[in-house]
Amino acid sequence: MITKVKIKIFFKWTRIVLIGALEQLRKEYQELEDQNREQREEIIRLKSELKKIEIKSINLEVNKPSSKKPEWDKKGVGNDGKGNKNKGKGRGSKARKGAGNRRKDQKKVTRTIKATVDKCDNCDRDLTEEAALKSSNERIVEDIPDIVQETLITRIEQEKKCCPDCKAVITAKSILALPKADIGLNASVLICYFWVALSMPLTRTRDYLQAFFSLKLSTSGLSKHVIRIAEIMKPVYHEILKDIKAGVTLHADETGWRVRGKNWWLWVFGTLDSAYFTIDKSRGSAVVRRVLGEIFFGVLVVDGWSAYLSLICEQQSCMAHVLRKIRKFRESFPQLKAISQFYLKFRRILRDGEKLQSQRTELGKLIFKRRLKKLHDRLNKLLEWQDPDDILKEIIKKVKRQQPRILTFVEHPGVPCHNNYGEYLIRIGVLKRKVSGGSVSPKGAEAYAVLLSIFVTCKLRGIGFPMYLKTSLQHYIKTGKPMLLKEYNPAEEMDLAA
Repeated sequence: MITKVKIKIFFKWTRIVLIGALEQLRKEYQELEDQNREQREEIIRLKSELKKIEIKSINLEVNKPSSKKPEWDKKGVGNDGKGNKNKGKGRGSKARKGAGNRRKDQKKVTRTIKATVDKCDNCDRDLTEEAALKSSNERIVEDIPDIVQETLITRIEQEKKCCPDCKAVITAKSILALPKADIGLNASVLICYFWVALSMPLTRTRDYLQAFFSLKLSTSGLSKHVIRIAEIMKPVYHEILKDIKAGVTLHADETGWRVRGKNWWLWVFGTLDSAYFTIDKSRGSAVVRRVLGEIFFGVLVVDGWSAYLSLICEQQSCMAHVLRKIRKFRESFPQLKAISQFYLKFRRILRDGEKLQSQRTELGKLIFKRRLKKLHDRLNKLLEWQDPDDILKEIIKKVKRQQPRILTFVEHPGVPCHNNYGEYLIRIGVLKRKVSGGSVSPKGAEAYAVLLSIFVTCKLRGIGFPMYLKTSLQHYIKTGKPMLLKEYNPAEEMDLAA
Protein backbone atom coordinates (compact mmCIF):
# COMPACT_ATOMS: atom_id res chain seq x y z
CA MET A 1 0.00 0.00 0.00
CA ILE A 2 2.83 2.43 0.95
CA THR A 3 4.76 1.58 -2.26
CA LYS A 4 1.71 2.34 -4.43
CA VAL A 5 1.20 5.69 -2.69
CA LYS A 6 4.87 6.67 -3.29
CA ILE A 7 4.60 5.68 -6.96
CA LYS A 8 1.47 7.89 -7.42
CA ILE A 9 3.45 10.85 -6.06
CA PHE A 10 5.96 10.46 -8.96
CA PHE A 11 3.05 10.74 -11.50
CA LYS A 12 2.08 14.09 -10.00
CA TRP A 13 5.62 15.53 -10.61
CA THR A 14 6.30 17.41 -13.78
CA ARG A 15 8.94 16.14 -16.20
CA ILE A 16 11.44 18.83 -15.19
CA VAL A 17 11.06 18.06 -11.49
CA LEU A 18 11.41 14.32 -12.11
CA ILE A 19 14.60 14.78 -14.19
CA GLY A 20 16.02 17.04 -11.50
CA ALA A 21 15.28 14.45 -8.81
CA LEU A 22 16.94 11.69 -10.85
CA GLU A 23 20.00 13.86 -11.45
CA GLN A 24 20.25 14.54 -7.73
CA LEU A 25 19.98 10.82 -6.92
CA ARG A 26 22.62 9.96 -9.53
CA LYS A 27 24.93 12.63 -8.11
CA GLU A 28 24.50 11.32 -4.55
CA TYR A 29 25.05 7.75 -5.75
CA GLN A 30 28.25 8.77 -7.53
CA GLU A 31 29.48 10.52 -4.37
CA LEU A 32 28.76 7.41 -2.29
CA GLU A 33 30.58 5.24 -4.85
CA ASP A 34 33.62 7.53 -4.71
CA GLN A 35 33.60 7.42 -0.92
CA ASN A 36 33.28 3.64 -0.96
CA ARG A 37 36.18 3.30 -3.42
CA GLU A 38 38.37 5.60 -1.30
CA GLN A 39 37.56 3.59 1.82
CA ARG A 40 38.44 0.31 0.07
CA GLU A 41 41.75 1.77 -1.09
CA GLU A 42 42.42 3.03 2.43
CA ILE A 43 41.69 -0.43 3.87
CA ILE A 44 44.09 -2.04 1.36
CA ARG A 45 46.76 0.54 2.20
CA LEU A 46 46.34 0.05 5.95
CA LYS A 47 46.52 -3.74 5.59
CA SER A 48 49.71 -3.40 3.58
CA GLU A 49 51.25 -1.11 6.23
CA LEU A 50 50.15 -3.50 8.97
CA LYS A 51 51.90 -6.39 7.21
CA LYS A 52 55.06 -4.31 6.91
CA ILE A 53 54.92 -3.48 10.62
CA GLU A 54 54.39 -7.15 11.50
CA ILE A 55 57.30 -8.16 9.28
CA LYS A 56 59.56 -5.62 10.96
CA SER A 57 58.48 -6.76 14.41
CA ILE A 58 59.14 -10.39 13.48
CA ASN A 59 62.59 -9.49 12.14
CA LEU A 60 63.41 -7.69 15.36
CA GLU A 61 62.27 -10.68 17.38
CA VAL A 62 64.09 -13.37 15.41
CA ASN A 63 67.34 -11.41 15.31
CA LYS A 64 67.64 -11.48 19.09
CA PRO A 65 70.39 -13.77 20.47
CA SER A 66 69.16 -17.29 21.03
CA SER A 67 68.47 -18.50 24.55
CA LYS A 68 69.98 -21.47 26.34
CA LYS A 69 67.51 -23.75 24.60
CA PRO A 70 69.34 -25.20 21.57
CA GLU A 71 67.88 -24.07 18.27
CA TRP A 72 69.47 -26.96 16.42
CA ASP A 73 69.41 -30.40 17.94
CA LYS A 74 71.73 -33.27 17.03
CA LYS A 75 68.95 -35.23 15.33
CA GLY A 76 68.93 -33.08 12.22
CA VAL A 77 67.96 -29.85 10.57
CA GLY A 78 65.07 -27.65 11.54
CA ASN A 79 64.11 -28.46 15.09
CA ASP A 80 60.55 -27.22 15.54
CA GLY A 81 60.83 -27.11 19.30
CA LYS A 82 58.22 -29.83 19.61
CA GLY A 83 59.54 -32.64 21.72
CA ASN A 84 58.45 -36.22 21.50
CA LYS A 85 55.42 -36.67 23.72
CA ASN A 86 56.39 -40.28 24.45
CA LYS A 87 59.99 -39.41 25.30
CA GLY A 88 61.06 -41.24 28.43
CA LYS A 89 57.86 -43.29 28.51
CA GLY A 90 56.80 -46.68 27.26
CA ARG A 91 58.73 -49.55 25.78
CA GLY A 92 62.28 -49.05 24.59
CA SER A 93 62.93 -45.77 26.41
CA LYS A 94 66.27 -45.29 28.15
CA ALA A 95 66.70 -43.34 31.34
CA ARG A 96 69.12 -40.41 31.23
CA LYS A 97 72.43 -41.03 32.93
CA GLY A 98 72.68 -39.11 36.19
CA ALA A 99 74.98 -36.11 36.43
CA GLY A 100 75.43 -36.04 40.21
CA ASN A 101 78.63 -35.95 42.24
CA ARG A 102 80.95 -38.94 42.36
CA ARG A 103 80.62 -41.28 45.30
CA LYS A 104 82.86 -40.02 48.09
CA ASP A 105 84.07 -43.52 48.97
CA GLN A 106 85.74 -43.68 45.54
CA LYS A 107 88.03 -40.79 46.41
CA LYS A 108 91.27 -40.88 48.37
CA VAL A 109 90.78 -40.18 52.10
CA THR A 110 93.20 -37.50 53.33
CA ARG A 111 92.40 -37.69 57.05
CA THR A 112 90.36 -39.75 59.51
CA ILE A 113 88.43 -38.27 62.45
CA LYS A 114 86.62 -40.23 65.18
CA ALA A 115 83.26 -38.92 66.40
CA THR A 116 82.45 -40.02 69.98
CA VAL A 117 79.16 -40.43 71.87
CA ASP A 118 79.08 -38.25 75.03
CA LYS A 119 75.43 -38.52 76.09
CA CYS A 120 72.16 -40.26 75.27
CA ASP A 121 70.01 -38.41 72.77
CA ASN A 122 66.81 -39.76 74.41
CA CYS A 123 67.35 -39.26 78.17
CA ASP A 124 70.50 -37.06 78.27
CA ARG A 125 72.45 -39.60 80.38
CA ASP A 126 76.24 -39.17 80.43
CA LEU A 127 77.88 -41.92 78.33
CA THR A 128 81.53 -40.84 78.46
CA GLU A 129 82.49 -43.73 80.78
CA GLU A 130 80.55 -46.37 78.84
CA ALA A 131 82.45 -48.74 76.55
CA ALA A 132 81.89 -48.31 72.82
CA LEU A 133 80.29 -51.10 70.79
CA LYS A 134 82.38 -53.10 68.36
CA SER A 135 80.25 -52.01 65.39
CA SER A 136 80.39 -48.43 64.08
CA ASN A 137 79.17 -46.39 61.15
CA GLU A 138 81.29 -44.59 58.59
CA ARG A 139 80.63 -41.60 56.37
CA ILE A 140 82.79 -39.73 53.88
CA VAL A 141 82.67 -35.92 53.88
CA GLU A 142 84.32 -33.67 51.29
CA ASP A 143 84.99 -30.11 52.41
CA ILE A 144 87.28 -27.12 51.82
CA PRO A 145 89.89 -25.74 54.26
CA ASP A 146 88.79 -23.48 57.08
CA ILE A 147 88.16 -19.80 56.32
CA VAL A 148 91.43 -17.92 56.66
CA GLN A 149 91.26 -15.23 59.31
CA GLU A 150 94.60 -13.70 58.29
CA THR A 151 96.43 -13.64 54.99
CA LEU A 152 99.81 -15.28 54.59
CA ILE A 153 102.30 -12.42 54.53
CA THR A 154 105.77 -13.53 53.41
CA ARG A 155 108.99 -11.58 53.64
CA ILE A 156 111.30 -12.62 50.80
CA GLU A 157 115.02 -12.06 51.25
CA GLN A 158 116.47 -11.92 47.76
CA GLU A 159 120.07 -13.01 47.70
CA LYS A 160 122.56 -11.14 45.52
CA LYS A 161 125.73 -12.45 43.90
CA CYS A 162 128.37 -10.93 41.69
CA CYS A 163 129.32 -12.82 38.54
CA PRO A 164 133.15 -13.12 38.36
CA ASP A 165 133.09 -13.17 34.53
CA CYS A 166 130.86 -10.23 33.57
CA LYS A 167 130.97 -8.52 36.99
CA ALA A 168 127.16 -8.20 36.97
CA VAL A 169 125.20 -8.26 40.22
CA ILE A 170 122.51 -10.95 40.02
CA THR A 171 119.49 -10.82 42.34
CA ALA A 172 117.54 -13.98 43.18
CA LYS A 173 114.00 -14.27 41.84
CA SER A 174 110.98 -15.60 43.73
CA ILE A 175 108.15 -17.46 42.04
CA LEU A 176 105.71 -16.48 44.81
CA ALA A 177 104.72 -13.24 43.05
CA LEU A 178 105.27 -11.30 39.85
CA PRO A 179 108.20 -8.85 39.86
CA LYS A 180 107.43 -5.62 41.75
CA ALA A 181 103.98 -6.97 42.73
CA ASP A 182 102.69 -7.28 46.30
CA ILE A 183 99.86 -9.63 45.31
CA GLY A 184 100.93 -13.28 45.47
CA LEU A 185 100.65 -15.68 42.57
CA ASN A 186 97.89 -17.78 44.18
CA ALA A 187 95.74 -14.68 44.70
CA SER A 188 96.51 -13.51 41.15
CA VAL A 189 95.30 -16.79 39.64
CA LEU A 190 92.15 -16.74 41.79
CA ILE A 191 91.35 -13.15 40.73
CA CYS A 192 91.72 -14.00 37.04
CA TYR A 193 89.58 -17.11 37.43
CA PHE A 194 86.78 -15.15 39.10
CA TRP A 195 86.98 -12.47 36.42
CA VAL A 196 86.82 -14.64 33.28
CA ALA A 197 85.55 -18.08 34.32
CA LEU A 198 82.85 -17.02 36.80
CA SER A 199 82.10 -13.62 35.15
CA MET A 200 82.37 -11.88 38.52
CA PRO A 201 82.89 -8.09 38.52
CA LEU A 202 85.94 -6.81 40.36
CA THR A 203 83.78 -5.33 43.11
CA ARG A 204 82.44 -8.79 44.00
CA THR A 205 85.93 -10.25 43.78
CA ARG A 206 87.17 -7.60 46.20
CA ASP A 207 84.39 -8.44 48.67
CA TYR A 208 85.05 -12.18 48.38
CA LEU A 209 88.79 -11.87 49.02
CA GLN A 210 88.16 -9.72 52.07
CA ALA A 211 85.41 -11.95 53.53
CA PHE A 212 87.10 -15.32 53.05
CA PHE A 213 90.83 -14.52 53.08
CA SER A 214 91.05 -11.13 54.87
CA LEU A 215 92.84 -9.82 51.77
CA LYS A 216 92.01 -6.13 51.35
CA LEU A 217 92.46 -4.84 47.80
CA SER A 218 90.89 -1.94 45.92
CA THR A 219 89.04 -2.38 42.64
CA SER A 220 91.55 -0.04 41.00
CA GLY A 221 94.41 -2.23 42.20
CA LEU A 222 92.63 -5.37 40.98
CA SER A 223 92.00 -3.80 37.57
CA LYS A 224 95.63 -2.77 37.10
CA HIS A 225 96.78 -6.22 38.20
CA VAL A 226 94.62 -8.20 35.73
CA ILE A 227 95.59 -5.80 32.93
CA ARG A 228 99.26 -6.47 33.73
CA ILE A 229 98.72 -10.24 33.75
CA ALA A 230 96.92 -10.02 30.39
CA GLU A 231 99.84 -8.04 28.97
CA ILE A 232 102.24 -10.75 30.18
CA MET A 233 100.09 -13.49 28.61
CA LYS A 234 99.84 -11.85 25.16
CA PRO A 235 102.30 -14.29 23.54
CA VAL A 236 99.82 -17.08 24.41
CA TYR A 237 97.04 -14.93 22.92
CA HIS A 238 99.02 -14.64 19.66
CA GLU A 239 99.65 -18.40 19.75
CA ILE A 240 95.90 -19.00 19.84
CA LEU A 241 95.43 -16.63 16.90
CA LYS A 242 97.92 -18.64 14.83
CA ASP A 243 96.00 -21.82 15.65
CA ILE A 244 92.76 -20.15 14.59
CA LYS A 245 94.17 -19.07 11.23
CA ALA A 246 95.34 -22.64 10.56
CA GLY A 247 91.91 -24.13 11.34
CA VAL A 248 90.00 -26.26 8.85
CA THR A 249 86.54 -25.32 10.12
CA LEU A 250 86.20 -21.97 11.86
CA HIS A 251 83.10 -20.63 13.62
CA ALA A 252 82.63 -16.90 14.17
CA ASP A 253 80.05 -14.84 16.02
CA GLU A 254 79.69 -11.41 17.57
CA THR A 255 77.59 -9.81 20.31
CA GLY A 256 77.16 -6.38 21.82
CA TRP A 257 79.60 -5.07 24.44
CA ARG A 258 79.89 -1.86 26.46
CA VAL A 259 83.06 0.17 27.00
CA ARG A 260 82.63 3.32 29.09
CA GLY A 261 78.91 3.12 28.38
CA LYS A 262 79.39 3.14 24.60
CA ASN A 263 78.46 0.39 22.17
CA TRP A 264 81.34 -1.92 21.23
CA TRP A 265 81.37 -5.52 19.98
CA LEU A 266 82.75 -8.78 21.35
CA TRP A 267 83.91 -11.12 18.57
CA VAL A 268 84.83 -14.80 18.78
CA PHE A 269 86.60 -17.01 16.23
CA GLY A 270 86.75 -20.63 17.31
CA THR A 271 87.80 -24.11 16.23
CA LEU A 272 87.22 -27.34 18.13
CA ASP A 273 90.28 -26.76 20.35
CA SER A 274 90.91 -22.98 20.24
CA ALA A 275 88.89 -19.80 20.80
CA TYR A 276 90.10 -16.29 20.00
CA PHE A 277 88.16 -13.33 21.41
CA THR A 278 88.58 -9.67 20.53
CA ILE A 279 86.67 -6.53 21.48
CA ASP A 280 86.34 -3.70 18.97
CA LYS A 281 84.23 -0.59 18.56
CA SER A 282 83.31 -1.76 15.05
CA ARG A 283 81.08 -4.55 13.79
CA GLY A 284 82.37 -4.15 10.26
CA SER A 285 84.55 -6.15 7.91
CA ALA A 286 87.73 -4.41 9.11
CA VAL A 287 87.67 -6.55 12.27
CA VAL A 288 87.41 -9.76 10.24
CA ARG A 289 90.34 -8.77 8.04
CA ARG A 290 92.39 -7.68 11.05
CA VAL A 291 91.95 -11.09 12.69
CA LEU A 292 92.02 -13.47 9.71
CA GLY A 293 93.65 -11.41 6.97
CA GLU A 294 92.32 -11.19 3.42
CA ILE A 295 92.21 -14.95 2.71
CA PHE A 296 91.19 -17.90 4.87
CA PHE A 297 91.90 -21.39 3.53
CA GLY A 298 89.33 -23.24 5.66
CA VAL A 299 85.53 -23.08 5.85
CA LEU A 300 84.05 -20.18 7.83
CA VAL A 301 80.69 -20.88 9.52
CA VAL A 302 78.81 -17.68 10.41
CA ASP A 303 75.29 -16.44 11.07
CA GLY A 304 74.98 -14.54 7.76
CA TRP A 305 76.32 -11.15 8.86
CA SER A 306 77.58 -9.23 5.80
CA ALA A 307 80.90 -8.23 7.45
CA TYR A 308 82.25 -11.74 6.80
CA LEU A 309 81.65 -11.48 3.04
CA SER A 310 84.80 -9.38 2.60
CA LEU A 311 86.89 -12.45 3.46
CA ILE A 312 87.98 -14.66 0.56
CA CYS A 313 87.07 -18.19 1.67
CA GLU A 314 84.43 -20.89 1.61
CA GLN A 315 81.53 -19.86 3.85
CA GLN A 316 78.53 -21.62 5.36
CA SER A 317 75.65 -19.54 6.70
CA CYS A 318 73.77 -20.68 9.78
CA MET A 319 70.58 -22.34 8.60
CA ALA A 320 69.24 -22.44 12.16
CA HIS A 321 68.84 -18.65 12.00
CA VAL A 322 67.05 -18.86 8.64
CA LEU A 323 64.66 -21.61 9.74
CA ARG A 324 63.89 -19.79 12.96
CA LYS A 325 62.92 -16.67 11.00
CA ILE A 326 60.64 -18.67 8.71
CA ARG A 327 58.95 -20.28 11.72
CA LYS A 328 58.33 -16.85 13.24
CA PHE A 329 56.57 -15.78 10.06
CA ARG A 330 54.58 -19.02 10.00
CA GLU A 331 53.44 -18.49 13.60
CA SER A 332 52.46 -14.87 12.90
CA PHE A 333 50.55 -15.68 9.69
CA PRO A 334 49.05 -19.16 10.22
CA GLN A 335 46.44 -18.55 7.51
CA LEU A 336 49.15 -18.44 4.83
CA LYS A 337 49.68 -22.12 4.04
CA ALA A 338 52.38 -21.34 1.48
CA ILE A 339 54.81 -20.43 4.28
CA SER A 340 54.49 -23.89 5.82
CA GLN A 341 54.92 -25.52 2.42
CA PHE A 342 58.04 -23.48 1.70
CA TYR A 343 59.45 -24.24 5.17
CA LEU A 344 58.97 -28.00 4.84
CA LYS A 345 60.53 -28.13 1.38
CA PHE A 346 63.49 -26.00 2.41
CA ARG A 347 64.08 -28.08 5.53
CA ARG A 348 63.92 -31.27 3.46
CA ILE A 349 66.65 -29.94 1.15
CA LEU A 350 68.90 -29.27 4.16
CA ARG A 351 68.26 -32.70 5.67
CA ASP A 352 69.01 -34.36 2.36
CA GLY A 353 72.20 -32.29 2.28
CA GLU A 354 73.21 -33.68 5.69
CA LYS A 355 72.50 -37.19 4.47
CA LEU A 356 74.50 -36.67 1.29
CA GLN A 357 77.41 -35.25 3.29
CA SER A 358 77.56 -38.38 5.46
CA GLN A 359 77.40 -40.70 2.40
CA ARG A 360 80.10 -38.97 0.34
CA THR A 361 82.74 -41.67 0.78
CA GLU A 362 80.33 -44.52 0.00
CA LEU A 363 78.84 -42.91 -3.11
CA GLY A 364 82.04 -41.95 -4.90
CA LYS A 365 82.96 -38.66 -6.55
CA LEU A 366 80.74 -38.84 -9.67
CA ILE A 367 77.53 -39.87 -7.90
CA PHE A 368 78.18 -37.34 -5.14
CA LYS A 369 78.59 -34.48 -7.65
CA ARG A 370 75.43 -35.51 -9.51
CA ARG A 371 73.34 -35.59 -6.34
CA LEU A 372 74.80 -32.31 -5.13
CA LYS A 373 73.77 -30.70 -8.43
CA LYS A 374 70.24 -32.03 -7.91
CA LEU A 375 70.17 -30.41 -4.47
CA HIS A 376 71.16 -27.06 -5.99
CA ASP A 377 68.50 -27.47 -8.69
CA ARG A 378 65.86 -28.18 -6.04
CA LEU A 379 66.92 -25.07 -4.13
CA ASN A 380 66.79 -22.91 -7.27
CA LYS A 381 63.34 -24.23 -8.13
CA LEU A 382 62.11 -23.60 -4.60
CA LEU A 383 63.26 -19.98 -4.72
CA GLU A 384 61.34 -19.50 -8.01
CA TRP A 385 58.02 -19.88 -6.20
CA GLN A 386 55.06 -19.03 -8.40
CA ASP A 387 52.98 -15.98 -7.37
CA PRO A 388 54.18 -15.65 -3.75
CA ASP A 389 52.32 -13.28 -1.44
CA ASP A 390 54.07 -10.33 0.23
CA ILE A 391 55.10 -12.35 3.29
CA LEU A 392 56.54 -15.23 1.29
CA LYS A 393 58.35 -12.72 -0.94
CA GLU A 394 60.08 -11.41 2.18
CA ILE A 395 61.06 -14.94 3.21
CA ILE A 396 62.37 -15.84 -0.26
CA LYS A 397 64.34 -12.60 -0.29
CA LYS A 398 66.07 -13.58 2.98
CA VAL A 399 66.88 -17.07 1.72
CA LYS A 400 68.18 -15.81 -1.62
CA ARG A 401 70.55 -13.50 0.20
CA GLN A 402 72.21 -16.59 1.73
CA GLN A 403 71.83 -18.87 -1.32
CA PRO A 404 75.57 -19.11 -2.23
CA ARG A 405 76.31 -20.19 1.35
CA ILE A 406 73.43 -22.60 2.04
CA LEU A 407 74.81 -25.91 0.74
CA THR A 408 78.54 -25.29 1.25
CA PHE A 409 78.60 -27.74 4.17
CA VAL A 410 77.68 -30.68 1.91
CA GLU A 411 81.06 -30.53 0.13
CA HIS A 412 83.13 -30.42 3.33
CA PRO A 413 83.06 -33.37 5.76
CA GLY A 414 82.57 -32.38 9.38
CA VAL A 415 81.25 -28.90 8.59
CA PRO A 416 77.81 -28.27 10.13
CA CYS A 417 75.06 -26.27 8.46
CA HIS A 418 74.54 -24.20 11.62
CA ASN A 419 76.60 -21.97 13.89
CA ASN A 420 75.56 -23.38 17.26
CA TYR A 421 79.19 -23.85 18.22
CA GLY A 422 79.94 -20.16 17.68
CA GLU A 423 76.99 -19.19 19.85
CA TYR A 424 78.16 -21.64 22.51
CA LEU A 425 81.61 -20.04 22.58
CA ILE A 426 80.34 -16.49 22.89
CA ARG A 427 77.75 -17.31 25.56
CA ILE A 428 80.21 -16.70 28.42
CA GLY A 429 80.75 -13.18 27.08
CA VAL A 430 77.00 -12.57 27.05
CA LEU A 431 76.83 -13.69 30.69
CA LYS A 432 79.72 -11.40 31.62
CA ARG A 433 77.99 -8.45 29.91
CA LYS A 434 74.76 -9.09 31.79
CA VAL A 435 76.55 -9.35 35.15
CA SER A 436 79.07 -6.52 34.91
CA GLY A 437 77.71 -4.40 32.06
CA GLY A 438 80.91 -4.51 30.01
CA SER A 439 84.28 -2.82 30.51
CA VAL A 440 85.27 0.48 32.08
CA SER A 441 88.18 1.16 29.72
CA PRO A 442 89.53 -0.07 26.37
CA LYS A 443 92.57 -1.52 28.19
CA GLY A 444 90.27 -3.51 30.47
CA ALA A 445 88.31 -4.76 27.45
CA GLU A 446 91.53 -5.89 25.75
CA ALA A 447 92.70 -7.63 28.94
CA TYR A 448 89.38 -9.44 29.23
CA ALA A 449 89.60 -10.64 25.61
CA VAL A 450 93.14 -11.98 26.20
CA LEU A 451 92.37 -13.88 29.40
CA LEU A 452 89.00 -15.12 28.11
CA SER A 453 90.68 -16.54 25.00
CA ILE A 454 93.17 -18.43 27.16
CA PHE A 455 90.48 -19.68 29.56
CA VAL A 456 88.12 -20.98 26.85
CA THR A 457 90.99 -22.56 24.90
CA CYS A 458 92.17 -24.35 28.05
CA LYS A 459 88.62 -25.57 28.59
CA LEU A 460 88.35 -26.88 25.03
CA ARG A 461 91.67 -28.72 25.35
CA GLY A 462 90.91 -30.21 28.75
CA ILE A 463 93.59 -28.14 30.51
CA GLY A 464 93.05 -26.76 34.02
CA PHE A 465 93.12 -22.98 33.61
CA PRO A 466 94.25 -22.11 37.19
CA MET A 467 97.17 -24.55 37.15
CA TYR A 468 98.24 -23.54 33.64
CA LEU A 469 98.07 -19.81 34.43
CA LYS A 470 100.15 -20.25 37.57
CA THR A 471 102.74 -22.37 35.76
CA SER A 472 102.90 -19.93 32.86
CA LEU A 473 103.39 -16.94 35.19
CA GLN A 474 106.10 -18.81 37.10
CA HIS A 475 107.81 -19.47 33.77
CA TYR A 476 107.60 -15.74 33.04
CA ILE A 477 109.22 -14.90 36.39
CA LYS A 478 112.13 -17.23 35.59
CA THR A 479 112.64 -16.52 31.88
CA GLY A 480 110.78 -13.30 31.07
CA LYS A 481 108.34 -15.15 28.79
CA PRO A 482 105.09 -16.98 29.65
CA MET A 483 104.80 -20.69 28.97
CA LEU A 484 102.92 -21.31 25.74
CA LEU A 485 100.08 -23.81 25.55
CA LYS A 486 102.06 -26.12 23.27
CA GLU A 487 104.86 -26.21 25.88
CA TYR A 488 102.58 -27.05 28.80
CA ASN A 489 102.39 -30.65 30.01
CA PRO A 490 99.61 -31.14 32.60
CA ALA A 491 100.98 -34.57 33.65
CA GLU A 492 104.36 -33.11 34.60
CA GLU A 493 102.74 -30.32 36.59
CA MET A 494 100.59 -32.81 38.49
CA ASP A 495 103.74 -34.80 39.35
CA LEU A 496 105.49 -31.66 40.59
CA ALA A 497 102.45 -30.67 42.67
CA ALA A 498 102.33 -34.15 44.24
